Amino acid sequence: MRRTTITLLATLTIATALSAVPAQARGRGTGMGMENCTATACHFDVAPGTYDVRVRLGGDTAASTGITGETRRTLLAETPTGAGEPVTRTFTVNVRTPEGEPTGAEGTPGLDLVVGGSAPALAAIRVTPAAVRHTRQIFLVGDSTVCDQPGDPYSGWGQQLPQYLRKGVSVANYGDSGESTVTYLADPRLFGTVQPLIRRGDLVLVQLAHNDKQTDEATYRANLETLVAGVRDQGGRPVLVTPIVRRWFNSDGTLNNGTALLVNGLGVDHPAVTRSVAAAHNVPLIDLTARTKALVESLGVEGSKALYLYNEKRDNTHTSAYGATAYAELVRDELLAQHLVPERLVR
Repeated sequence: MRRTTITLLATLTIATALSAVPAQARGRGTGMGMENCTATACHFDVAPGTYDVRVRLGGDTAASTGITGETRRTLLAETPTGAGEPVTRTFTVNVRTPEGEPTGAEGTPGLDLVVGGSAPALAAIRVTPAAVRHTRQIFLVGDSTVCDQPGDPYSGWGQQLPQYLRKGVSVANYGDSGESTVTYLADPRLFGTVQPLIRRGDLVLVQLAHNDKQTDEATYRANLETLVAGVRDQGGRPVLVTPIVRRWFNSDGTLNNGTALLVNGLGVDHPAVTRSVAAAHNVPLIDLTARTKALVESLGVEGSKALYLYNEKRDNTHTSAYGATAYAELVRDELLAQHLVPERLVR
């Protein structure tokens, strides 16, 4: 792979400093300088792969800067900096085509980063190919509650997970809207594409259930077992994740019902089957059903609306950026607690 190193040497206060750069010199290219950035974004002409990004944030005045990239992935949470007190942050990012959902639009070739925040200030940025032997990859196999959602206000928890990881581990989110265990195995753009990319030691988090509405228990179990075996065949480490709850309250303020807890029309209790498969095959389990249930119930009928798209869409299944971030944090906590990712690589 061609080694590409891009360094912005001049301090950029995003709101003002780049305004003086001619439009034809901004936005695209592989040069050494401000021509790679506009007032709010940077583009790097790199091939698909995994890249380390080093940014220096802040300037002469107080600032608050966050970085998103590719299909609306949060790569670095908004970071405040004091006047004259810049900070350096690093992260690793996966670049691929399609850049978001595997069955979606191809997106823009190369690496695109968006500089945001309430008072953004980017002092420097450097992009280099990640060292393969020193980089861990987390693959995500999931549905619309996991995927890199292309449009606001939707967000999957996998789209928010990268902000909790440091340089040395990247998230390759192959979640795709509308997928069940049946379709994820059948479509060559999905597991057929993910499986050959898995390297020894890579984590593969599997959360599929929301669209298995007519999948019988034997088939659902067998499909999870097939996914587990397929990951292990490549030397990867499968992690089963029970599905996030639907925001569907009982009159007593609990979520103790089939709709909320993902029991399908055939009576298949998806979280229970997932737990059973994990136990039977010695697979790490992230019980996101239990964790999200506890959070939603603790917030109550009104407080939990913000986690989902109830206010915007009357949607009690898909999460807002706020909710996806909260759920990604729960996943981060489990990755740490179960020693699946070293503490030094977690933000």
